[in-house]
Amino acid sequence: MTRMRKKSDLPQKDCVTCGRPFVWRRKWAKVWETVKYCSDRCRNERPKQT
Repeated sequence: MTRMRKKSDLPQKDCVTCGRPFVWRRKWAKVWETVKYCSDRCRNERPKQT
């Protein structure tokens, strides 16, 4: 069994919408490079492209 990592050891990014930092989640393992938003709310409030 693998050992648990500390939350401070996980990769971290800043949200494009709110600017707050968020950390890697297991469900984002395959798409971590494309994740830009910390939550569904921030993703829905993203600036509209015209």
